[in-house]
Amino acid sequence: MTLATTSEILEPAAARGRGVGAFNVIQLEHAEAFVAAAESTGLPVILQISENCVRYHGALAPLGLAAIELARRADVPVAVHLDHAERVDLVHEAVDLGFTSVMYDGSTLDHDANVSRTAEVVRYCRRLGVPVEAELGEVGGKDGVHAPGARTDPDEAREFAASTGVDALAVAVGSSHAMTSRHAVLDEKLIESLRDAVPVPLVLHGSSGVPDAGLTAAVDAGITKVNIATHLNVVFTSAIRDRLAQDDVVDPRKYLAAGRDAAAAEAARLLTLLHG
Repeated sequence: MTLATTSEILEPAAARGRGVGAFNVIQLEHAEAFVAAAESTGLPVILQISENCVRYHGALAPLGLAAIELARRADVPVAVHLDHAERVDLVHEAVDLGFTSVMYDGSTLDHDANVSRTAEVVRYCRRLGVPVEAELGEVGGKDGVHAPGARTDPDEAREFAASTGVDALAVAVGSSHAMTSRHAVLDEKLIESLRDAVPVPLVLHGSSGVPDAGLTAAVDAGITKVNIATHLNVVFTSAIRDRLAQDDVVDPRKYLAAGRDAAAAEAARLLTLLHG
């Protein structure tokens, strides 16, 4: 049990109708929290580092290599995934570093260009044994655009998966990125139709805005990989605020530990919820 690919985690989960948590890493404490959550529950987890996070740190390697090392030391399967990469060169860098999954996000391209570029990424990564996730259409919420009406057409999804050869497909079914309240309503019938149409695991982005009951219903309908970032950041940050309010602490280890512990507890709860 150690560093795994997303396919090694997602394919058995999809076959059993289980969900898998995929949590975004911004600091080392996030990665530590999520691996601790996986080990405490005995369930696999996917650590995600986004292109936005890379821009924040100025480089992929420092945080990426740390996440990979944590995964290698873990007692359960842990995948390290490049999330929402719009740059092909960043995909290549992630693969070279040892990432075990990438998401190429060509959703802002026109359909033909998205298919062509995604297929090119898949061919490159497949030779190296690295699974590729892609997105058809655009899930709302990125760059401040709130578009809960976005939906993925099952026929287009089937054609896209066949034309690109992707290993997992992110679909728009009613969620939106960066929501801090959990009131999004998902289209479960559409998820069922997409599950029947697409032969690879389905991915739900923007899951922070979905309440617990909606997440479990989405997994029951056919979602396998559930991406959660903002909700866990809310938990992480709230715990730090509470710790800072207690006294004049200045040692970052003391208040970051509070955030890490809170995120680990909530991540463990979510992993168990999604697993069913």
